[in-house]
Amino acid sequence: MDRLHIYPEMNEFARLAANMRRKLILLICLLLVVPAWVSAQSSFVVRDMRVEGLQRISEGTVFNYVPINIGDTVDEVRIQEAIRALYSQALFDDIEVRRDGDTLVIAVRERPSIESFTIDGNKDIKTEDLMESLRSVGLSRGRTFDRSVLDNVQMFLTEQYYDRGKYGVSVKTTVTDRPNNTVAIKVDVKEGDRAKIRQVNVVGNHSFDEEEIRAGFELDTANWLSWFRQDDRYAKEALSGDLEKLRSFYMDRGYADFRVESTQVAISPNRQDIYVTISIHEGEMYTISEIKMVGEMVVPEEVMRSMLLTQPGSIFNLRLLTSSSEFMSFRLGEEGYANAEIEPVPQLNYDDKTVEVTFFINPNSRVYVRRINFNDVDQIDDEVLRREMRQTEGAYLSNRLIDRSKVRLQRLPYIEAVEVDTSPVDGSPDMVDVDFDIQYRMPGQFSGGLGYSDAQKLMLNASIVHTNFLGSGQRVALNANSGRFSTFYSLSHTEPYTTRNGVSRTVGVNFRDVTQFTSASSDFSTTSYGASLEYGIPITELQSLSLGLAFNSAELLSSTNSTQQAQEWVANNGNPFVTDIANGVAFFGTEFYATELIVGWIYDSRNRALFADRGSRQQMFLGYTIPTLSEVEYLTARYNYTKYIPLIDQWTFRINAEIGYGQALGDTTALPPYKQMYGGGPESIRGYKESYMGPKDSFGNPYGGNVLVASQLELIIPLPEKFRSQARASLFYDIGNVFNTGEVTFTDKLGSPVEYKPEFDELRTSVGVAVQWLAPLGLFRFSYAYPLNEYSGNDRYYGDRIERFQFSIGQAF
Repeated sequence: MDRLHIYPEMNEFARLAANMRRKLILLICLLLVVPAWVSAQSSFVVRDMRVEGLQRISEGTVFNYVPINIGDTVDEVRIQEAIRALYSQALFDDIEVRRDGDTLVIAVRERPSIESFTIDGNKDIKTEDLMESLRSVGLSRGRTFDRSVLDNVQMFLTEQYYDRGKYGVSVKTTVTDRPNNTVAIKVDVKEGDRAKIRQVNVVGNHSFDEEEIRAGFELDTANWLSWFRQDDRYAKEALSGDLEKLRSFYMDRGYADFRVESTQVAISPNRQDIYVTISIHEGEMYTISEIKMVGEMVVPEEVMRSMLLTQPGSIFNLRLLTSSSEFMSFRLGEEGYANAEIEPVPQLNYDDKTVEVTFFINPNSRVYVRRINFNDVDQIDDEVLRREMRQTEGAYLSNRLIDRSKVRLQRLPYIEAVEVDTSPVDGSPDMVDVDFDIQYRMPGQFSGGLGYSDAQKLMLNASIVHTNFLGSGQRVALNANSGRFSTFYSLSHTEPYTTRNGVSRTVGVNFRDVTQFTSASSDFSTTSYGASLEYGIPITELQSLSLGLAFNSAELLSSTNSTQQAQEWVANNGNPFVTDIANGVAFFGTEFYATELIVGWIYDSRNRALFADRGSRQQMFLGYTIPTLSEVEYLTARYNYTKYIPLIDQWTFRINAEIGYGQALGDTTALPPYKQMYGGGPESIRGYKESYMGPKDSFGNPYGGNVLVASQLELIIPLPEKFRSQARASLFYDIGNVFNTGEVTFTDKLGSPVEYKPEFDELRTSVGVAVQWLAPLGLFRFSYAYPLNEYSGNDRYYGDRIERFQFSIGQAF
């Protein structure tokens, strides 16, 4: 058995190890005990607190942020926590905490506040936009100044200009100390010139020419229109948009695996020229092999499939797939599924170059309307707006009913614009509030005048039209004109909602006394008074019927100096009478009354009543005098058609056509003179003098006719958004004329009979430009027209009266 040998060296090693262990234990004890002892010695109970160095900030603000109160026991740890809490408020540049007996002293050096903040030299970016962005990061007058934020702002502004292609921009900031620990900050911007695109290359295209690919690009090299379109100026956003257009160009033509492999933008050393290179992979053309629909079908699948704009076997077209998805979403929105998610996912088969498209449909929960709010309008009674709503509170949200409600509001004459938005209700994911933001417009027209002339003597006129009388939505119109030879008064009132179903009622009275012996027109005098009652009855959302009665009592007077046509009418209609005057002069007159039954049909789908750009309107009115209640009998008919056709980029094509016809009945020989139809002027065939088209009486003045044909074709020019609700500009082509079917006998300059029967060759045409402007006094119409086939007349026949520039003020409501 081996013996254990212990060597002297091992004994020494054991002794040293034991000493090390004892020293380590002692060190650990010191580390644990000494800090606690020191802390116990330095901690104290706070009996009072004060702050030194404050200038603008109150002590209460500091105490509010310090996590120490009187009576607390504080030590180094609590003090460090207090310092960190104060620094986190970004109010101080330096903070020191010390003890003065039992008082905790907080010494601070406040950061300066911004006395003024100015930006100079900026042109490409509005000062208001820059100030708004800088205000959000704390740089504005009265805020605490933080130099690190100012450095970040300098970088922010530089990047903003880089994004606009101005790589030579220089942004310098100057901070000036001001009294009372304030500073003045000034930002000097030298924008420099925007870098111009010298070259745009598309690499990798084989199926299409580069010119065709870049036809829709916003960025382009310099051309003769670049000074106006600014399309040779580089901007990062424009490049991103062009890359998306490039992708859509190929995806909409069947290239389902198209991709942009790289985009390189190089700038010249002088930072003035940009070179853009786009490398693409066209891929192959694909056709659609199958279209599937997967998900919860809350609307029958056959209905959803009816909204597909592409079918199996057709060439892959991403735009049509996206549009199909939008139509499906809208259809689900009609049923209250406002948060529906529909995503078309293509699955490519690279072997046979086909695509299997799957529409993943997730309707989510049906959404209901909690409340409908009308914002920014106090001039209209709440009931007036709510009766136009097709979307109701408590019902599920329908985008179709929301859109229809918006259109009905926009068509009110006292509303200029309407925006609608939905906001979720907190705590109720299936409920929303609908907010209509309404922009109110002047609800009517107001004008008045006082004048004097040798012929008319004292003249007074006043006109008031108010379409929102006392906030009730009622229309009140008053017109008064008085002079020596002309007096006219009229008053009308319209209640749009006589019943809850939307039946409207219009009541009107009028008086007219016009003596024309001193005017440029033919001698004729009219005295009449009348009253009317009309009801509008809705039959569908877009259609309504009109039913009314109009009573009129009139006295028409002519003389031996009047035209042949005037003398014949008063002698053969109504209750004629003759009054002899000395020197062989006699007055020929007639008195009569007529009660007219008026029936109308109206279809209106326009998106607004004034300055519409979508929809159409049709109006047809028939007037018939009731024989037992009339001494003069006639029939009148008018049809008006207006259609707005959207084109591209806010351009709109307008078609307007009007046809009128009148015919005497019974023993009446012709339509009464005040029922004759007239053409020409800024609201009819422009370029021809107002009311001068058609038949001429024996003095060569317009008499009017019983047939009217007029049409206007207009290309509406898009205006900036802020002007669209107040003005309109257009290019036009007008065609039409006024005719007579033989009820009235007309003569030429030589006294021979002449006819004005409807003939296509007699239609007058003109082209020109027109501007409309809505002002408080009414709707101003300006036009300059060039007649294309006017008849100048000769020694025998009367010619057309030309008036190239025309101006009128008419009622807009």
